[in-house]
Amino acid sequence: MAAGTPVAPRPPLRSIPHWLWPGWRRLPGQRPRSAAQGKRVVLRDGSKVVIRQVQPADAPLLADGFARLSPQSRRMRFLARKDQLSAAELRYFTDIDHHDHEALAALDPAGGRGVGIARYVRDAGDAHAAEIAVTIVDDWQGRGLGTELLTRLSARARSEGIHRFTALVADDNRAMAGLLRNMSANLVGRNPGTVEYAVTLMPSGKSTTAPAAGPGRDRVPTPC
Repeated sequence: MAAGTPVAPRPPLRSIPHWLWPGWRRLPGQRPRSAAQGKRVVLRDGSKVVIRQVQPADAPLLADGFARLSPQSRRMRFLARKDQLSAAELRYFTDIDHHDHEALAALDPAGGRGVGIARYVRDAGDAHAAEIAVTIVDDWQGRGLGTELLTRLSARARSEGIHRFTALVADDNRAMAGLLRNMSANLVGRNPGTVEYAVTLMPSGKSTTAPAAGPGRDRVPTPC
């Protein structure tokens, strides 16, 4: 699809696809996979986080993180005003199978609170594609956490047979646009208020993220 080509509006990780309702198994006998142990990571500013797969017990952590997002950050994530998460949404966002739906959470080891999350949901019509979303609480933006989460999410996606990410982003979300451009994303669609990107995931061992900008090289500022 050519850059700038209009695409049909679709809700990005906001509605709950029936094939991903908690308890629904896409394949007969398929069970959710257990969440892996967390790993300590040092961000570019020296901050430390623990990154691990989201678990059903994380619903309170997710609700707490959402409550600490500014109205602007909530709008960037949900593309509309969003005042709270319902019990059904919290269940959907945390009771995941780690195959068709994966989510990685970043926790502040000092207090155990959630500070960021990145997720993909496999496209029901294309088993090799998935839509992504990244959210960082406001006081942790600008530290490189979004890049770290998305790098690790890309590795998880490749291991589950996903070759391409898509993202529907608010057209004024410069942070996410910069993050995606650093992954060599292509602009593939535009609608009033939103733009859509596609990212081809590089084979294991090759970085999807572009090299950091050097002197004289343009780079979109990103608080991720």
